[in-house]
Amino acid sequence: MADDHNNTPGNDGSLPPSLLPYDQWLEEAYRDVMLKALEHVSREGLAGEHHFYLTFRTDLSGVQIPDRLRAQYPHEMTIVLQHQFWDLNVDRDAGIVSVGLSFGGVGSILVIPVRAITGFADPSIHFNLHFEVMEDEEPAPTDHMPADAGEHAEAQGDSSSQVVSLDAFRRKGPTPAGTPGARGSGRRRE
Repeated sequence: MADDHNNTPGNDGSLPPSLLPYDQWLEEAYRDVMLKALEHVSREGLAGEHHFYLTFRTDLSGVQIPDRLRAQYPHEMTIVLQHQFWDLNVDRDAGIVSVGLSFGGVGSILVIPVRAITGFADPSIHFNLHFEVMEDEEPAPTDHMPADAGEHAEAQGDSSSQVVSLDAFRRKGPTPAGTPGARGSGRRRE
């Protein structure tokens, strides 16, 4: 007896073409999971060993980061929300996530449009989400913050996709597999 509702991929591992936008719906659902996690942490703080890696495109309009960081990370950057962060906020109406981080002892608020986020991970439970960015988005290097003379964020690895390192604010430990470069870190202020 054949099952006409079998959604198992064919022998080649691909799904048949669909007239329904399942990929778009899944992308939206995964972004909602990320936003719910960020909203939860903004209210409750991080529990246990949970911490987040947030990767985003720095070259899209609406991204507001210090000039020095934009120069170091002209395309993509990853931040870690773990030990030293504050004012984490999700504004669904505006479509942005903002968070305060300290770079070289100088505090800055980063404003990241949700559409610029390309990855979200909680390494404590091996949870990773990857997002597509609309390629027709135009880069806008004019959305930035003035560079502070005292900023000293350090970076390692490939400059096209790096993680900000804030070693002074975190315990030493292994870099999770699959994460290029150094790790930045953040912690919610009490």
